[in-house]
Amino acid sequence: MKTLLSLLAGALWVLPFTCATAAPAAPACASPQQRVSEDGFVRINGIEQWISMRGDRCDNPVILIAHGGPGNPQSIYENGPDAAWKKEFTVIHWDQRGAGMTYGRNKPGEDEKLSVEGLRDDGLAVARHVATRMGKNKLILMGASWGSVLAVHMAKADPALFCAYLGTAQMVAQRENIDGHARLIALARAANDTETVAKLETLGPPPWTNPRSFGIERRAMRKFEAMSTDPMPKAWAEPGALYATAQAQADYEAGEDYSFLQFVGMKNDGMFKTIDLYQLGLEFKLPVYLVQGTEDLLTTQQVTQRYYDAIQAPLKKLVLVPRAGHDPNLPMVEAQTRLLREEIRPRCL
Repeated sequence: MKTLLSLLAGALWVLPFTCATAAPAAPACASPQQRVSEDGFVRINGIEQWISMRGDRCDNPVILIAHGGPGNPQSIYENGPDAAWKKEFTVIHWDQRGAGMTYGRNKPGEDEKLSVEGLRDDGLAVARHVATRMGKNKLILMGASWGSVLAVHMAKADPALFCAYLGTAQMVAQRENIDGHARLIALARAANDTETVAKLETLGPPPWTNPRSFGIERRAMRKFEAMSTDPMPKAWAEPGALYATAQAQADYEAGEDYSFLQFVGMKNDGMFKTIDLYQLGLEFKLPVYLVQGTEDLLTTQQVTQRYYDAIQAPLKKLVLVPRAGHDPNLPMVEAQTRLLREEIRPRCL
């Protein structure tokens, strides 16, 4: 899934934080007041994977973010949507296998495949590494879009690692998350946008066997979401200095393309076809918070609501956000921030 700004990130050199062996992580903090600012490769399940850690105090709760895409790491942004959280939390970004710096460090062969289960196991290994390094018993787990699928798989596989799950634009199942197609056509017709209607009718209803079809529809969705949502602040998309080289940009784009094809497949035979959170079971052993933009055309409010109504958890909450679609914007991040600060942080100290 292409980002709004598919330009940045990739693989560089190993920084001092790097742990290139499978040895247990050393503690990162000498005192509760110490700031956290580390970037580097850590050996996770056989390959070096990029992990970034930022926070104002070591004694704050830790958030592990499973990025979306797949193939769209958030570690590329200097002042992204989560920048303000670093006063009250330590924020962990991890470039997943096949994405960003991890892709650049470990370019996959033509026959190498990504799977939900393999990425889940990577994520759990990352969580254990971070928990040990930060001296925490449990982490806050976050995920949006594809990252919400990965995060739910992680939370279901090892709930003891996490004190809460916060999902945004929750993806549920391929058979469910294709319902935005009809709504999109209706919006295009109402706007008398004959060009978009013609494109969508030519594609036909999903799922498709041509991987290009997904991108064509996603661009149309973004066009119509923009008509009823607040824009993303430009500052959120500014890259950090580590990601500003031509090689970094090339690796990011190559990883994005690789991960996208692994997701949709060449003939609807990628990871998307395998996704069905209902089959994982509906009982969670940790609190579940879902944040949903009302204008989201890719992971729609209706699908999220059905899934939310079906799940069981010690505590669950669904927050609907007007003027928000699938991509992050201020209303969406403000809703996430309120949950993190008022409800999740007290549970995870």
